[in-house]
Amino acid sequence: MAEIFLLEILKQDYPLDFQNIYVNSLLLQYLDKKMKAVHGNSKTRRSLANIYAIYSILYYYQNDYYNKPDEYRQFEGYDYMKLFAFYRGLYGGSKLQNHALNSRVNGEFKNRFPLVTNDLIIINSGRYMIHIDYLYVNGQDISRTCCRLIEKYVELLIEKDHALIRLLQEMQSLTDYSEKRKRIRKLLSEDAEARIFEIISYAILKNHYKNVKVYFGYSLDNIHEERLQLYKTGRTNANDGGIDFVMRPVGRFFQVTEVHHYDKYLLDMDKVMHFPVTFVIKTKCSKEEIQHELDTYIDERANGMVVIEERYHKAIEEIITIHELQQWMAELKNEDIDGIIRDIDIYYKLEMNMGVDGEEPPDIQR
Repeated sequence: MAEIFLLEILKQDYPLDFQNIYVNSLLLQYLDKKMKAVHGNSKTRRSLANIYAIYSILYYYQNDYYNKPDEYRQFEGYDYMKLFAFYRGLYGGSKLQNHALNSRVNGEFKNRFPLVTNDLIIINSGRYMIHIDYLYVNGQDISRTCCRLIEKYVELLIEKDHALIRLLQEMQSLTDYSEKRKRIRKLLSEDAEARIFEIISYAILKNHYKNVKVYFGYSLDNIHEERLQLYKTGRTNANDGGIDFVMRPVGRFFQVTEVHHYDKYLLDMDKVMHFPVTFVIKTKCSKEEIQHELDTYIDERANGMVVIEERYHKAIEEIITIHELQQWMAELKNEDIDGIIRDIDIYYKLEMNMGVDGEEPPDIQR
Protein backbone atom coordinates (compact mmCIF):
# COMPACT_ATOMS: atom_id res chain seq x y z
CA MET A 1 0.00 0.00 0.00
CA ALA A 2 1.40 3.39 -0.99
CA GLU A 3 2.21 5.95 1.70
CA ILE A 4 -0.64 8.37 2.40
CA PHE A 5 1.54 11.47 2.00
CA LEU A 6 2.75 10.17 -1.37
CA LEU A 7 -0.80 9.73 -2.63
CA GLU A 8 -1.73 13.19 -1.38
CA ILE A 9 1.12 14.78 -3.33
CA LEU A 10 0.27 12.76 -6.45
CA LYS A 11 -3.38 13.86 -6.21
CA GLN A 12 -2.28 17.49 -5.97
CA ASP A 13 0.03 17.24 -8.99
CA TYR A 14 -2.07 14.87 -11.12
CA PRO A 15 -5.67 15.04 -9.84
CA LEU A 16 -7.15 13.11 -12.77
CA ASP A 17 -4.34 10.65 -13.36
CA PHE A 18 -2.51 10.07 -10.05
CA GLN A 19 -3.12 6.32 -9.86
CA ASN A 20 -1.91 5.74 -13.41
CA ILE A 21 1.19 7.86 -12.74
CA TYR A 22 2.08 5.77 -9.69
CA VAL A 23 1.46 2.40 -11.39
CA ASN A 24 3.66 3.36 -14.34
CA SER A 25 6.50 4.96 -12.40
CA LEU A 26 9.15 2.63 -11.05
CA LEU A 27 10.94 5.61 -9.48
CA LEU A 28 7.88 6.56 -7.44
CA GLN A 29 7.36 2.95 -6.39
CA TYR A 30 11.01 2.66 -5.34
CA LEU A 31 10.85 5.86 -3.27
CA ASP A 32 7.60 4.69 -1.70
CA LYS A 33 9.28 1.44 -0.67
CA LYS A 34 12.20 3.31 0.92
CA MET A 35 10.04 5.69 2.97
CA LYS A 36 8.47 3.34 5.53
CA ALA A 37 10.55 4.77 8.39
CA VAL A 38 7.98 7.54 8.91
CA HIS A 39 6.00 5.04 10.97
CA GLY A 40 6.71 4.96 14.69
CA ASN A 41 7.05 1.19 14.85
CA SER A 42 8.89 0.78 11.56
CA LYS A 43 11.83 -1.62 11.51
CA THR A 44 12.88 -0.25 8.14
CA ARG A 45 15.98 1.93 8.02
CA ARG A 46 15.57 5.55 7.00
CA SER A 47 17.48 4.94 3.77
CA LEU A 48 18.60 8.57 3.63
CA ALA A 49 21.72 7.71 1.66
CA ASN A 50 19.74 6.15 -1.19
CA ILE A 51 17.01 8.77 -1.09
CA TYR A 52 19.47 11.67 -0.97
CA ALA A 53 21.52 10.23 -3.83
CA ILE A 54 18.38 10.41 -5.98
CA TYR A 55 17.29 13.77 -4.57
CA SER A 56 20.65 15.43 -5.17
CA ILE A 57 20.44 14.60 -8.88
CA LEU A 58 16.77 15.55 -9.15
CA TYR A 59 17.33 18.82 -7.28
CA TYR A 60 19.69 20.12 -9.96
CA TYR A 61 17.86 18.40 -12.80
CA GLN A 62 14.52 20.10 -12.11
CA ASN A 63 16.21 23.49 -12.39
CA ASP A 64 18.25 22.65 -15.49
CA TYR A 65 16.30 20.16 -17.58
CA TYR A 66 12.68 20.01 -16.41
CA ASN A 67 10.51 19.21 -19.44
CA LYS A 68 13.55 19.42 -21.73
CA PRO A 69 13.99 15.79 -22.79
CA ASP A 70 15.97 16.47 -25.95
CA GLU A 71 18.50 18.67 -24.14
CA TYR A 72 18.75 16.19 -21.28
CA ARG A 73 19.59 13.34 -23.64
CA GLN A 74 22.76 15.27 -24.54
CA PHE A 75 23.70 15.78 -20.88
CA GLU A 76 26.69 13.85 -19.47
CA GLY A 77 25.79 13.98 -15.78
CA TYR A 78 26.44 16.00 -12.64
CA ASP A 79 29.88 15.98 -11.02
CA TYR A 80 30.26 13.59 -8.11
CA MET A 81 31.70 16.16 -5.69
CA LYS A 82 28.84 18.56 -6.39
CA LEU A 83 26.25 15.90 -5.58
CA PHE A 84 28.12 14.47 -2.61
CA ALA A 85 28.63 17.88 -1.00
CA PHE A 86 24.96 18.68 -1.55
CA TYR A 87 23.47 15.63 0.13
CA ARG A 88 26.03 15.75 2.94
CA GLY A 89 24.48 19.14 3.78
CA LEU A 90 20.94 17.79 4.04
CA TYR A 91 19.17 16.75 7.24
CA GLY A 92 20.91 13.70 8.70
CA GLY A 93 23.32 13.56 5.78
CA SER A 94 26.60 14.78 7.27
CA LYS A 95 27.92 11.25 7.93
CA LEU A 96 26.59 9.56 4.81
CA GLN A 97 29.07 7.78 2.56
CA ASN A 98 29.22 7.56 -1.23
CA HIS A 99 28.01 3.97 -1.62
CA ALA A 100 24.50 5.01 -2.66
CA LEU A 101 25.68 7.05 -5.64
CA ASN A 102 28.22 4.47 -6.73
CA SER A 103 26.30 1.22 -6.55
CA ARG A 104 23.75 0.74 -3.77
CA VAL A 105 20.78 2.48 -5.38
CA ASN A 106 21.19 0.64 -8.67
CA GLY A 107 21.63 -2.70 -6.90
CA GLU A 108 18.52 -2.26 -4.79
CA PHE A 109 16.54 -0.91 -7.71
CA LYS A 110 17.29 -4.01 -9.79
CA ASN A 111 16.46 -6.27 -6.86
CA ARG A 112 13.15 -4.49 -6.50
CA PHE A 113 12.42 -4.54 -10.25
CA PRO A 114 14.38 -7.52 -11.67
CA LEU A 115 12.94 -7.16 -15.17
CA VAL A 116 14.31 -3.66 -15.79
CA THR A 117 17.20 -3.35 -18.21
CA ASN A 118 18.43 0.17 -17.41
CA ASP A 119 20.04 1.35 -14.18
CA LEU A 120 18.20 4.07 -12.32
CA ILE A 121 21.39 6.13 -11.96
CA ILE A 122 23.71 6.36 -14.96
CA ILE A 123 27.35 6.47 -13.86
CA ASN A 124 29.60 8.21 -16.37
CA SER A 125 33.23 8.46 -15.24
CA GLY A 126 32.50 10.32 -12.02
CA ARG A 127 29.36 12.00 -13.30
CA TYR A 128 25.82 10.94 -12.43
CA MET A 129 22.31 11.33 -13.84
CA ILE A 130 18.91 9.65 -13.63
CA HIS A 131 17.99 7.60 -16.71
CA ILE A 132 15.33 9.42 -18.71
CA ASP A 133 13.13 6.30 -18.71
CA TYR A 134 12.32 6.94 -15.05
CA LEU A 135 11.79 10.71 -15.29
CA TYR A 136 8.84 10.67 -17.65
CA VAL A 137 5.50 8.90 -17.24
CA ASN A 138 3.02 9.17 -20.10
CA GLY A 139 5.01 12.10 -21.43
CA GLN A 140 4.93 13.97 -18.10
CA ASP A 141 8.11 14.93 -16.24
CA ILE A 142 7.69 13.69 -12.65
CA SER A 143 10.96 15.09 -11.24
CA ARG A 144 9.33 17.92 -9.31
CA THR A 145 6.77 15.56 -7.83
CA CYS A 146 9.59 13.26 -6.70
CA CYS A 147 11.41 16.18 -5.08
CA ARG A 148 8.26 17.26 -3.25
CA LEU A 149 7.76 13.70 -2.07
CA ILE A 150 11.29 13.43 -0.67
CA GLU A 151 11.02 16.83 0.99
CA LYS A 152 7.76 15.79 2.66
CA TYR A 153 9.33 12.53 3.84
CA VAL A 154 12.19 14.39 5.49
CA GLU A 155 9.75 16.89 7.01
CA LEU A 156 7.89 13.97 8.63
CA LEU A 157 11.16 12.48 9.89
CA ILE A 158 12.14 15.80 11.47
CA GLU A 159 8.75 16.00 13.16
CA LYS A 160 9.16 12.45 14.44
CA ASP A 161 12.71 13.13 15.67
CA HIS A 162 11.65 16.19 17.62
CA ALA A 163 8.76 14.32 19.21
CA LEU A 164 11.29 12.26 21.19
CA ILE A 165 13.24 15.39 22.13
CA ARG A 166 10.06 16.94 23.53
CA LEU A 167 9.27 13.72 25.39
CA LEU A 168 12.74 13.66 26.96
CA GLN A 169 12.37 17.28 28.04
CA GLU A 170 9.08 16.41 29.74
CA MET A 171 10.72 13.42 31.47
CA GLN A 172 13.57 15.58 32.75
CA SER A 173 11.10 17.97 34.37
CA LEU A 174 9.20 15.22 36.24
CA THR A 175 9.72 14.77 39.98
CA ASP A 176 7.90 11.42 40.21
CA TYR A 177 10.58 8.77 39.56
CA SER A 178 8.08 5.95 39.20
CA GLU A 179 6.60 7.92 36.27
CA LYS A 180 10.09 8.43 34.80
CA ARG A 181 10.73 4.69 34.94
CA LYS A 182 7.34 4.01 33.40
CA ARG A 183 8.07 6.30 30.44
CA ILE A 184 11.50 4.77 29.82
CA ARG A 185 9.94 1.29 29.86
CA LYS A 186 7.40 2.47 27.29
CA LEU A 187 10.22 3.57 24.98
CA LEU A 188 12.01 0.26 25.51
CA SER A 189 9.75 -1.90 23.36
CA GLU A 190 9.94 -4.38 20.51
CA ASP A 191 8.32 -1.75 18.27
CA ALA A 192 11.04 0.84 18.96
CA GLU A 193 13.00 2.06 15.97
CA ALA A 194 16.37 0.29 15.84
CA ARG A 195 18.45 3.39 16.53
CA ILE A 196 16.21 4.41 19.46
CA PHE A 197 16.50 0.97 21.01
CA GLU A 198 20.28 1.02 20.68
CA ILE A 199 20.56 4.41 22.38
CA ILE A 200 18.16 3.52 25.21
CA SER A 201 19.78 0.15 25.82
CA TYR A 202 23.19 1.83 25.93
CA ALA A 203 21.97 4.41 28.46
CA ILE A 204 20.55 1.70 30.74
CA LEU A 205 23.62 -0.55 30.48
CA LYS A 206 26.02 2.36 31.05
CA ASN A 207 24.25 3.38 34.25
CA HIS A 208 23.88 -0.23 35.37
CA TYR A 209 27.50 -1.22 34.89
CA LYS A 210 28.96 1.93 36.47
CA ASN A 211 27.71 0.60 39.80
CA VAL A 212 29.66 -2.65 39.38
CA LYS A 213 33.12 -2.80 40.91
CA VAL A 214 36.05 -4.90 39.72
CA TYR A 215 39.56 -5.28 41.12
CA PHE A 216 42.75 -5.19 39.07
CA GLY A 217 46.43 -5.34 39.79
CA TYR A 218 49.71 -6.77 38.59
CA SER A 219 50.36 -8.31 41.98
CA LEU A 220 48.43 -9.08 45.17
CA ASP A 221 50.01 -6.03 46.76
CA ASN A 222 48.93 -3.76 43.91
CA ILE A 223 45.21 -4.48 43.49
CA HIS A 224 42.97 -1.46 43.01
CA GLU A 225 39.23 -0.94 42.64
CA GLU A 226 37.64 0.22 39.40
CA ARG A 227 34.07 0.64 38.20
CA LEU A 228 32.96 -0.77 34.87
CA GLN A 229 32.71 1.80 32.09
CA LEU A 230 30.69 1.31 28.91
CA TYR A 231 31.48 3.26 25.74
CA LYS A 232 29.44 3.65 22.58
CA THR A 233 31.54 3.17 19.45
CA GLY A 234 29.68 5.60 17.20
CA ARG A 235 26.39 6.24 15.46
CA THR A 236 23.93 3.39 15.01
CA ASN A 237 24.62 3.04 11.28
CA ALA A 238 28.38 3.33 11.62
CA ASN A 239 30.70 0.79 10.06
CA ASP A 240 31.89 -0.41 13.47
CA GLY A 241 32.94 -3.93 12.53
CA GLY A 242 30.23 -5.54 14.63
CA ILE A 243 30.91 -3.66 17.89
CA ASP A 244 28.26 -1.23 19.19
CA PHE A 245 29.56 -0.85 22.77
CA VAL A 246 32.87 -1.66 24.43
CA MET A 247 33.63 -2.01 28.12
CA ARG A 248 36.61 -1.01 30.21
CA PRO A 249 38.56 -2.26 32.01
CA VAL A 250 37.49 -5.89 31.45
CA GLY A 251 37.30 -5.70 27.66
CA ARG A 252 33.84 -6.78 26.50
CA PHE A 253 32.17 -6.29 23.13
CA PHE A 254 28.43 -5.60 22.82
CA GLN A 255 26.33 -5.92 19.66
CA VAL A 256 22.74 -4.64 19.50
CA THR A 257 20.46 -6.60 17.20
CA GLU A 258 16.97 -8.04 16.64
CA VAL A 259 15.65 -11.59 16.56
CA HIS A 260 15.40 -12.34 12.88
CA HIS A 261 17.97 -14.41 11.06
CA TYR A 262 20.55 -15.94 13.38
CA ASP A 263 23.00 -16.03 10.51
CA LYS A 264 23.63 -12.33 11.21
CA TYR A 265 24.71 -13.21 14.75
CA LEU A 266 27.34 -15.56 13.39
CA LEU A 267 28.45 -12.89 10.94
CA ASP A 268 28.93 -10.47 13.86
CA MET A 269 31.09 -13.08 15.59
CA ASP A 270 33.13 -13.52 12.43
CA LYS A 271 33.72 -9.78 12.16
CA VAL A 272 35.53 -9.71 15.50
CA MET A 273 37.40 -12.96 14.87
CA HIS A 274 35.20 -14.86 17.35
CA PHE A 275 36.12 -12.67 20.30
CA PRO A 276 33.26 -13.22 22.82
CA VAL A 277 30.30 -10.93 22.12
CA THR A 278 27.40 -9.90 24.35
CA PHE A 279 24.23 -9.61 22.29
CA VAL A 280 21.68 -6.98 23.35
CA ILE A 281 18.49 -8.06 21.62
CA LYS A 282 15.30 -6.14 20.92
CA THR A 283 12.90 -8.84 22.09
CA LYS A 284 10.65 -9.65 25.02
CA CYS A 285 11.56 -13.32 24.74
CA SER A 286 13.63 -14.64 27.62
CA LYS A 287 17.39 -14.82 27.23
CA GLU A 288 17.15 -18.59 27.83
CA GLU A 289 14.81 -18.96 24.86
CA ILE A 290 17.09 -16.92 22.60
CA GLN A 291 20.17 -18.79 23.80
CA HIS A 292 18.49 -22.12 23.04
CA GLU A 293 17.44 -21.00 19.54
CA LEU A 294 20.90 -19.62 18.79
CA ASP A 295 22.63 -22.76 20.07
CA THR A 296 20.31 -24.91 17.95
CA TYR A 297 21.05 -22.81 14.87
CA ILE A 298 24.79 -23.11 15.44
CA ASP A 299 24.54 -26.90 15.82
CA GLU A 300 22.48 -27.15 12.64
CA ARG A 301 25.03 -25.09 10.74
CA ALA A 302 27.92 -27.13 12.12
CA ASN A 303 26.30 -30.51 11.32
CA GLY A 304 28.53 -32.19 13.87
CA MET A 305 31.75 -30.33 12.99
CA VAL A 306 33.24 -29.74 16.43
CA VAL A 307 35.51 -26.89 15.34
CA ILE A 308 32.51 -24.88 14.11
CA GLU A 309 30.41 -25.66 17.18
CA GLU A 310 33.15 -24.53 19.56
CA ARG A 311 34.02 -21.46 17.49
CA TYR A 312 30.54 -19.97 17.77
CA HIS A 313 29.36 -21.31 21.13
CA LYS A 314 32.41 -19.84 22.85
CA ALA A 315 31.91 -16.53 21.05
CA ILE A 316 28.62 -15.87 22.88
CA GLU A 317 29.47 -14.17 26.15
CA GLU A 318 25.97 -13.19 27.28
CA ILE A 319 22.45 -12.63 25.99
CA ILE A 320 20.63 -9.50 27.20
CA THR A 321 16.99 -8.89 26.26
CA ILE A 322 14.41 -6.23 27.09
CA HIS A 323 13.59 -8.23 30.22
CA GLU A 324 17.09 -7.77 31.68
CA LEU A 325 17.21 -4.11 30.69
CA GLN A 326 13.92 -3.44 32.47
CA GLN A 327 14.99 -5.44 35.53
CA TRP A 328 18.30 -3.60 35.87
CA MET A 329 16.59 -0.25 35.36
CA ALA A 330 14.15 -1.05 38.19
CA GLU A 331 17.12 -1.65 40.52
CA LEU A 332 18.81 1.69 39.78
CA LYS A 333 18.77 4.68 42.09
CA ASN A 334 16.83 7.82 41.21
CA GLU A 335 19.98 9.70 40.22
CA ASP A 336 20.81 6.87 37.80
CA ILE A 337 17.36 7.23 36.21
CA ASP A 338 18.18 10.88 35.63
CA GLY A 339 21.47 9.70 34.12
CA ILE A 340 19.62 7.42 31.70
CA ILE A 341 17.36 10.23 30.50
CA ARG A 342 20.34 12.58 30.15
CA ASP A 343 22.34 9.99 28.18
CA ILE A 344 19.41 9.24 25.85
CA ASP A 345 19.07 12.96 25.19
CA ILE A 346 22.79 13.44 24.51
CA TYR A 347 23.27 10.43 22.22
CA TYR A 348 20.00 10.92 20.38
CA LYS A 349 20.92 14.51 19.54
CA LEU A 350 24.34 13.33 18.39
CA GLU A 351 22.65 10.70 16.25
CA MET A 352 20.43 13.36 14.70
CA ASN A 353 23.38 15.77 14.26
CA MET A 354 21.58 18.27 16.49
CA GLY A 355 24.38 18.78 18.96
CA VAL A 356 23.91 18.43 22.70
CA ASP A 357 22.81 22.06 23.00
CA GLY A 358 19.62 21.26 21.12
CA GLU A 359 20.34 23.23 17.95
CA GLU A 360 17.81 22.90 15.19
CA PRO A 361 18.53 20.54 12.30
CA PRO A 362 19.30 22.02 8.90
CA ASP A 363 16.56 22.34 6.31
CA ILE A 364 16.60 19.67 3.61
CA GLN A 365 17.65 22.32 1.09
CA ARG A 366 20.23 23.71 3.53
